[in-house]
Amino acid sequence: MAHIKYESPDQVPDRYRVADEDNILAIHRVHPRSMRDHYELYVTLMRRPGPLTGAQREMIAVVVSAINECEY
Repeated sequence: MAHIKYESPDQVPDRYRVADEDNILAIHRVHPRSMRDHYELYVTLMRRPGPLTGAQREMIAVVVSAINECEY
């Protein structure tokens, strides 16, 4: 597994900070703008109103992760 060194949360400019500090988002600290964009995409896909329920969205995410052999 690769290891990428990234900045601490206090090194991220306020305009790019997000309300979530999980490891998937933390890796984006190497390029803070991408962290904000990734978070906004996640919120749009998983939390905002849409044709699928929250449970259906999570089930799709689990299936895709399993297919991709994701360990996260």
